[in-house]
Amino acid sequence: MKKITLLIAVGILAMGSLQAQRLSAHLQTGVANYNGDLQEKRFTFQEAKPFVGLGLSYEITPKLFVRGMASYIRLSAADANNSKLISERNLSFKTRVWEAQLGLEYQLFDLDSRSFTPYVFAGVAAYHYKPYANDSAGNKVYLQPLGTEGQGLSAYPDKKIYNTKQIAIPFGGGVKLALTDKLQLGLEVGLRKLFTDYLDDVSGTYADSATLFAGRGAQAVQFAFRSNQVKAGAIYPAVGTLRGNPKVKDWYYTTGIRIIYRLGGGNGSGRNSKTGCPTNIY
Repeated sequence: MKKITLLIAVGILAMGSLQAQRLSAHLQTGVANYNGDLQEKRFTFQEAKPFVGLGLSYEITPKLFVRGMASYIRLSAADANNSKLISERNLSFKTRVWEAQLGLEYQLFDLDSRSFTPYVFAGVAAYHYKPYANDSAGNKVYLQPLGTEGQGLSAYPDKKIYNTKQIAIPFGGGVKLALTDKLQLGLEVGLRKLFTDYLDDVSGTYADSATLFAGRGAQAVQFAFRSNQVKAGAIYPAVGTLRGNPKVKDWYYTTGIRIIYRLGGGNGSGRNSKTGCPTNIY
């Protein structure tokens, strides 16, 4: 994880030392959401939270770019917003995600000769998250240390404490509009393929309540099972009862606008601009 984060950081910094004429700076902002055990819909703006990212891209060819981005993302979801069967489980989570990604971007048309182009991108990302929920008094409680499904207890050797520092595969696409020779405006949808099912702290089965109480305390039991807060007479499930779906990993995704500003003067290639005028030469 540390090596991947360092590699991404070095890649972004290295882009800053390249010829400025081929560099562009990016500001990206919009909304983020997730798909997992607490969200039935694959893509939705329900519970959408803001995100912001800053980055650089370097023009390898008129259509191919290497891009780096550092982002701050907020995510949340709650069973209460799902169907009745799921809402009675009454679990919820929130998290802040710090992400660094490095990848390649390919656009269909050259924006030095066209004013509009679709594009796609893919790469690798490192991210850090810390899921939490609020207790009945509104206090923030981080969930990973509680081991709500018995993670880290000797009674469940197959349940390991999940790492809050992970890697992901970001990919997606969008469209770009050239406003001037230097300024572009884009609309982008970016998905992250994750390799954990614990972004929301929900994945497998309920641990035995007595074992969880002895190993992690009353608070762990409280956040492992919350149906009794919305359903009178709800009883803590038998050990091994499904709490989530471990067969499907979590995802998160962003939808927003990009403001792209080309540094230096022109593209340096001598190609015609979208207005038909020659662009600057290095």
